[in-house]
Amino acid sequence: MANLPSAAFFPLSPEYWPFSLELLPQPAYLVGGAVRDALLLKHREYLDLDFVMPAQAVKTASQIAEQYSAGFVLLDADRQIARVVFKDATVDFAQQEGDSLERDLQRRDYTVNAIAYNPHTGVFIDPLQGCADIEAGLMRMVAPANLKDDPLRLLRAYRQASQLNFSIEPATRTAIRAFAPLLGYIAAERVRSELSYLLATPEGTPQLQAAWEDGLVETWFPSATGGSLAQVAAVDESAAKLQQTWPDFGTEVSRSLRDTSKTSLLAVAKLTSLLDPDFQKAEAQLLRLKYSRPEMQAALAVLNFLPDLLPAAKALSVSEQYFLFRNVGTVFPALAVFAVASGMPVDAIAPLIERFLTPNDPVAHPIPPLTGRDLMTALNLPPGPLVGRLLTAIGVARAEGKISTPEEALQLAQQLVKTEA
Repeated sequence: MANLPSAAFFPLSPEYWPFSLELLPQPAYLVGGAVRDALLLKHREYLDLDFVMPAQAVKTASQIAEQYSAGFVLLDADRQIARVVFKDATVDFAQQEGDSLERDLQRRDYTVNAIAYNPHTGVFIDPLQGCADIEAGLMRMVAPANLKDDPLRLLRAYRQASQLNFSIEPATRTAIRAFAPLLGYIAAERVRSELSYLLATPEGTPQLQAAWEDGLVETWFPSATGGSLAQVAAVDESAAKLQQTWPDFGTEVSRSLRDTSKTSLLAVAKLTSLLDPDFQKAEAQLLRLKYSRPEMQAALAVLNFLPDLLPAAKALSVSEQYFLFRNVGTVFPALAVFAVASGMPVDAIAPLIERFLTPNDPVAHPIPPLTGRDLMTALNLPPGPLVGRLLTAIGVARAEGKISTPEEALQLAQQLVKTEA
């Protein structure tokens, strides 16, 4: 590590920080992911820095925030932890735990995260041989007790192993298996966050499989089996296969569920693979993990409408396709990759994908020729279920090519009103 090029130390160089080194008291040490990633030559546009110091951590954070008009957040008054938020960086300041830096590092989770760097002297402090584990590509625990103290660290090993392309050291996996039941006592939001990383990319799938083998998945997804994890891998493979034929579809399945959500449609399909096939039990699992309403609706839509596509021996009629697209909406890419992963031939799903990728397709993306207000005005109808039924009938007729203009839609509505009367 001593002979790495200077470019490796980009996050460690004060010239790239959003504040002056002069405001950092001595001694103070940069620790955690920033040091690890610098040694791995990983450059990130957004800096995430963690400093520990013997005293005055909150005071230092407050002074820096005031000096640069940055955001200040007191994270833990008792433990003296505060955060300063800049436009392109987040900087945490914490009082060291124990009576020395070495004691603080010995309380951390994995050796690769237990390396400190003194920016005033340019010296690395690595009492646990974390640099050697970085070179070997290993996630090694600092001590079993550290994992037991915060069981979320058990799952974090697999997430970081996937992000760094590391393997988990055998003795560490043995300890994780022993403590696995403790993960059930961790706040659902924290567990969901770690799981989301593993579901986000194909690189996370092998580590999710390993986490299941080590007993970390069954607490939250008790019905998940080896077949469930094989389905997760099959979803990745299906997405790649469909992207080869339809590059735009690859873009769609990688798209976030909502603008405010980081969860992709691919992640939704993989999440569905872990759920109980029973709708109510699946809903309970999602509620327990406190998934957002859009995430729950998306996963349950995939689960609920998969039977409409399987088996694929009978092609869907145009009206059936219309209702399928209306029901699943923008979640269709997740349903499509899940269906192919479940055995649906690509040529069977192809017509639906073609429709979905065609703007203004009358089946997948219908544009109503009339609105409900148009119908109420033209036919002197009060608001009510009848208006909804008329709009649905008009939509189906347009999808089937029976009508195309507002005039034809209104004529059909008049006929249907007479029939209902």
